[in-house]
Amino acid sequence: MRLGLLLVVVVTTVQATVSRQSSRDLLLNPDHAEWRTQAPALSTIVFETSKGRIVFEMRREWAPHGADRFYNLVRHGFYDGARFFRVRPATWIQFGIPGDPTIAQRWRARTIPDDPLREPNVRGTMAFAFRDPNGRSTQAFINLRDNRETHDKEFVPFARVIEGMDVADTLYAGYGEGPGGIRAGKQDPVFQGGNAYLLKAFPQLDYIVAASVRR
Repeated sequence: MRLGLLLVVVVTTVQATVSRQSSRDLLLNPDHAEWRTQAPALSTIVFETSKGRIVFEMRREWAPHGADRFYNLVRHGFYDGARFFRVRPATWIQFGIPGDPTIAQRWRARTIPDDPLREPNVRGTMAFAFRDPNGRSTQAFINLRDNRETHDKEFVPFARVIEGMDVADTLYAGYGEGPGGIRAGKQDPVFQGGNAYLLKAFPQLDYIVAASVRR
């Protein structure tokens, strides 16, 4: 009986180790065909965060390139452990640099084409951050207020919060700009040091425990 239980534990542990290694190998290979899977017309994205659950409705028609990129990043665990590193109170929350710096640097310049604006940047919508045209990569933000006046000129929402906006409102904002945005030129330490750097420099940041596509 004990031998059988031991074998089950060993096999389960080996399978989990292989699965984690397989996932990391995929994350380190942005050219893999898995990253080109088309997102469903409508999907539900769930963030389990350090403050609670945030649920998004993602509609591919709003931004096909953006939805496809986000869908694939979420389903392969790219955002698991990622910090909400830039929080302007009552304005927006930015995230999207993975905690593993090797993975972060592999994806930093992996951009997607721009999508035309179809939905306004109202409270609860989510869009990719970027610096240059056709420069969206992996960083995204959640609008905490109606940002149409400033954001509709550039940023294209691809999803919206349908549950947990109260959670988004409580994510730690004490560091403000923190490491800074894409355009601030101050993100190099995050890409080089990952979560180890953020835990040392900005220890109170909230984070995504796990992100998933709800079936």
